Amino acid sequence: MNPVTLGRLKVRKLFEMESGPPMPLILSGVTPADLGRLSAWYQDETLGATAAESAFMMSMHSYVLQVDGLTVLVDACNGDHKHRSIPDVDRVQTPFLANLAALDLSTDDIDLVLCTHLHFDHVGWNTRLDNGKWVPTFSNARYLFSRRDFEHFGKQEVEDDHLRAFRDSVLPVYEAGRAELVEANIAVHREIGNGVWLEPAFGHSPGNFSVLAESAGERAIFWGDVVHHPVQLVRPELTMSFDTDPEMARETRLRTLARAADETLVCFPAHFRDPSAGRVLRDGGTFRYRFLG
Repeated sequence: MNPVTLGRLKVRKLFEMESGPPMPLILSGVTPADLGRLSAWYQDETLGATAAESAFMMSMHSYVLQVDGLTVLVDACNGDHKHRSIPDVDRVQTPFLANLAALDLSTDDIDLVLCTHLHFDHVGWNTRLDNGKWVPTFSNARYLFSRRDFEHFGKQEVEDDHLRAFRDSVLPVYEAGRAELVEANIAVHREIGNGVWLEPAFGHSPGNFSVLAESAGERAIFWGDVVHHPVQLVRPELTMSFDTDPEMARETRLRTLARAADETLVCFPAHFRDPSAGRVLRDGGTFRYRFLG
């Protein structure tokens, strides 16, 4: 993705890795007709004629947002050396920090970390391994965590990757005094409507939120996991396997896509492959996506 400038805002993508599980494993109900409609505006070598022949290919990346001298990291990917049950992300070593350096930034340059939600693939780089201990990666940053997600995973008893991530990538930041638990609908820089703020996007996780930013009349949305893959613009009513509350996630997805189209938001999806950034367009009774550049 090329850098995107919106007034005072500059947004760049910080790539970590890609993963492509079989589509039916993540999203059931996709038909050959859906894939045919998708192929009219989205070409991807991992898509076949049927869902069984297609991968649900996802890019894992963060966004670096710079505005008014503030450097913000939106989402924190999987992280290195983290034990996970999914082979693609289990104890990986990725070029994430090298890619950060390629943006002429170091971990010390990040002022604010915003995790749209606390799932394992959005919090991993919150911490790094230092002499056997998980410590905050961005030592000068203030981290904002969803209170709803924090309390949900803090009470969870079932051992899974989200709980492992809570222990190795969220709690160490909180215990180090670097984290603030927040509700959605709060301004994190300047003010709502002219700066950077959070809005509720509940459903995929209990406290999922979207990050909104506006400058010079241009508004951007970082929607996290409200939408994972372009096929969901063709079939936005389908729910995926990772949604905590499928019905609420569906309502949030439909509302977000309609708003993005009607307000011509510049969208920065958490998992769309390069070039990632774009705009949602209405396409009859559903949607399509126009990538920038």
